[in-house]
Amino acid sequence: MENMKSLADQLRQELSKPNDKAIKKQRKAEKRFEAAILDAILAYDTSVNKNMVHVRFDEKTVRTMNQFKMATSVDVSKLVAFAVKHLLDTQPEIKAIIKHFIQNNDL
Repeated sequence: MENMKSLADQLRQELSKPNDKAIKKQRKAEKRFEAAILDAILAYDTSVNKNMVHVRFDEKTVRTMNQFKMATSVDVSKLVAFAVKHLLDTQPEIKAIIKHFIQNNDL
């Protein structure tokens, strides 16, 4: 009798199990996103870039960027250049702030 489970116990156990199909689908979508962003970073051409900027990062970010370099062979400067370009391309309000400053500065 001890080994027999009630129907309610069986249902609770089944409901608490994660849905394998949903998890696999989510992981597949994450891998597609990872592959797309990595392909974009790898395709980003920094050979024409001549200017250098010295930036400071916190220790955790530096460690993460260095681990990313080891995992993908993408140079940290290429990663940062891509990230800044992507930020400026996808956040038009940054350019608006710059334009506003230039317009007010010329007056």
